[in-house]
Amino acid sequence: MTIQDKETEFVVFCIENTAAKLGITGTELYCHLEQIGGIKSFLYPSYQALHTQSKDYIVDETINYIKEKSPDFLKTKGVTA
Repeated sequence: MTIQDKETEFVVFCIENTAAKLGITGTELYCHLEQIGGIKSFLYPSYQALHTQSKDYIVDETINYIKEKSPDFLKTKGVTA
């Protein structure tokens, strides 16, 4: 498995687990993260720092990124995370 494969696997892990915590689909979260640049500007670059952390920590960091970049997204979904 190449480093690119590992990074992509990590990004999928982040999206799916964050979506589950937020109660939305992975596709919905993926589309939103694409719109705000979160995949290329946050998830991939954060691989080295986050991939050794716990699932809860990674999910919380992803949610914090969303809150910072587009707080209204969570409100429109009825999410109070």
